[in-house]
Formats: sequence, C-alpha cells, structure tokens
Amino acid sequence: MKRNLIIVTLAVFVCSTIFLLSSCAKKQVVTEEKEIKAAPKEVAKVEKERLAAKEEEIERAERVKIERLEELESAKKREADAKKAWQERRSAKFEAESVYFDFDKSFIRTEYRPGLKKKAEFLKDNLNIHIRIEGNCDERGTNEYNLALGERRADSAKKFLVSLGSSPDRIEAISYGEERPLALGHNEGSWGQNRRDDFVIIKK
Repeated sequence: MKRNLIIVTLAVFVCSTIFLLSSCAKKQVVTEEKEIKAAPKEVAKVEKERLAAKEEEIERAERVKIERLEELESAKKREADAKKAWQERRSAKFEAESVYFDFDKSFIRTEYRPGLKKKAEFLKDNLNIHIRIEGNCDERGTNEYNLALGERRADSAKKFLVSLGSSPDRIEAISYGEERPLALGHNEGSWGQNRRDDFVIIKK
C-alpha cells in the first residue's frame, strides 16, 4: 500500500513537473514571438524618427543657405545702389563746375587747374563717357571774334585734360561765342560769369 502511494505520488509529481515545464516553455515561446514581432516595428519607428530628424536638419540648412544668399543679394544691391548714387553725384559735379576766364583770354587760370585734374580723374574712371566742352564769351566784341575766342577757350580746357591722360577722341570742343550768357547784366559781374567753359556729359 505504501509502495503504491509512493508510486502514485511520484507519478503526480512527474506529471505536474512536465505540465509546468511545458507551460513555461509555451510562455517563453509566445514571449519570444511577441518580441520578434515587436522588434521590426521598433526598428522601423526609430528609423523613421531618424530620417525625419535628418530631413528637418537638411531643411534647416537649406533655409539658412537661402537666408544667406538673400542677405548677400541684398548687400550687393545696396552696394550697387550706393555706387550708382555716388556716380550720379560725381557726374552732376563734373557738369556743375565751370572754368572761368579773364577778359579776352583763353589760358587756364591757376585756381581752376585742380578742378580740371578731378575732371580728368573722372574720365579715367569712366571710360565709356564722352564729354563736350562749350566755350562761351561775354557780349563785348563781334560775333565772329567771340566764336573764335570761345573755341580757343574750349580747346584750352581740352588740351589740359589731354595732357593729364584723357583721350582726345572722347572730348568734343565747340564754341557758342556770346550766344549763351549765364548772366544777362551789362557789367563786369555778369560778364565774368559769361566768360567760361561748360562741361557736358554727352555719352554714357
């Protein structure tokens, strides 16, 4: 009887052990299957996040690049506008500054030579520009005489510019004689303003 009880007990123990082991093994297999199934999803999620971060970084770099290019273009435009305005001021000054002469004279007075040197520098900096020098006289003297005197005055300024390196092909010299007075009075104050060379930019 005792022997049968021991055998039955051993049999129950063995069966229980086998059942438990098989149950644990089944759980382990299920868990491993879940982990195997879950692993690709996690990898895909991580990869997706990595790609999204990379794309965002590329987009940010592109935005920075575009902003820098826009800043560069804006700076170039400001520089070009400033250069254009500066050039326009130089052109206006070139035309505004006349050279004045003594009565019945055509030589360049000392005080006007620095101004002519600046005009020569302007021509040197702007090789596409051509100019016209217009010789003028006051009302005294005949028309023929004043036309000849105005021509000598224009030629005098032209020769001075050429001596400083300006091309004679870019300088036209003409005379208006007494035809274009700046001041209409009949006194030395008006006559002094009319004895002059004017400078005009005729080609750019």
